[in-house]
Amino acid sequence: MNPLIQLKTTILPVLITFVLGCFWLLPRAQAVSPPPPGGYPNFTTAAGDHALQALTLGLGNTAIGTFSMFSVTTGSFNTAVGAGSLDLNTADSNTATGAAALLFNTTGTLNTANGTAALEFNDTGSNNTATGAFALFSNTTGHDNTANGFFALQNNTTGNWNTANGAVALSSNVTGNENTAYGQVALQNATGSKNIGIGTGGGCKLTTGSNNIAIVNPGVAGESDTIRIGAIGTETNCAGFPLPAHTATYIAGISGQTASGGAVVFVNPDGKLGTLTSSARFKTDIKPMDKTSEAILSLKPVTFRYKKEIDPTGTSQFGLVAEDVEKVNSDLVVRDKGGKPYSVRYEQVNAMLLNEFLKEHRKVEQQRKDFEAAIAQQQKQIEALTAGLQKVSAQLEASKPAPQVVNNP
Repeated sequence: MNPLIQLKTTILPVLITFVLGCFWLLPRAQAVSPPPPGGYPNFTTAAGDHALQALTLGLGNTAIGTFSMFSVTTGSFNTAVGAGSLDLNTADSNTATGAAALLFNTTGTLNTANGTAALEFNDTGSNNTATGAFALFSNTTGHDNTANGFFALQNNTTGNWNTANGAVALSSNVTGNENTAYGQVALQNATGSKNIGIGTGGGCKLTTGSNNIAIVNPGVAGESDTIRIGAIGTETNCAGFPLPAHTATYIAGISGQTASGGAVVFVNPDGKLGTLTSSARFKTDIKPMDKTSEAILSLKPVTFRYKKEIDPTGTSQFGLVAEDVEKVNSDLVVRDKGGKPYSVRYEQVNAMLLNEFLKEHRKVEQQRKDFEAAIAQQQKQIEALTAGLQKVSAQLEASKPAPQVVNNP
């Protein structure tokens, strides 16, 4: 709801009811003596009609404004400045500056409220700090919250350890814990916890998710465990207006740093970063590549240089042209947000090259085996021929007639 509309329809009637209730209590009121304004024993100061009306043994209290710190009796070290501030308080060490600030606080301690109706409905919550009109307005039992800005953490009731800095920051949070918002209208999460929103509208579309980080990005309703930084140009803010796209990213400390054993990081057209997974548990329809990889035999590797506005140094490059690859196999092309060819899935080309290599390797291996088998067969044939020749030679030797001796007188 628009904060101004809520101010008229919800908050103002509450304040009117408070005023009427105070007048109903008037006949029962016991005035401090002497009547305010004035200073009193035990470091007490009261100024305004019925300020510190019921005080008995409390020490070090300061109440300035009609019905300010009206109910405190033994509570000490409280400061209330503004009509109705700390009106129902009975506890210690609270500070309220602004009309109706910490109005309904009873036993909560160590709270600080600066601004009209800041922490107005706080009851037993402690250690809260609200700076800004209606900051932490609905908080009842939530503790350790910090809200700085008009309507910051306005709807929080029981959420704890939240920090909101900026007008309307975290204003939709009700029960979420450990959320942090820096920027106007940042992180409008209702029940999620451990979210961080930075920048105007950062995380303003997050609703129930937890453990998100949104930096100058509205986030996506209901998502969890997601980091979104900047805008890619398709998002709208929480008012429905387009967000200007961030067109470049510079992060120091990455270039030149070795991450041994890591995985290559990819980015899709939506700006999502990730690595490829290869485990079978992430895959379906697994089957051999077979002849599909033969498409790469039609690819045309080229040398080129990027245009000057992209690479002023004109470094020589080696690769493929996406439009040419699309004609061969459109599955090898990466497309931009408009569906146009943008880049080439070189990692897929590598897998296809591996398949073609393995196919050729298997052919060579089979040829080697066939050759070795042929050599072995020929060796057997040679050995058989050799044995046959030796046998024939032996037979020829055996068939020769024995030599005769002639006696010549």
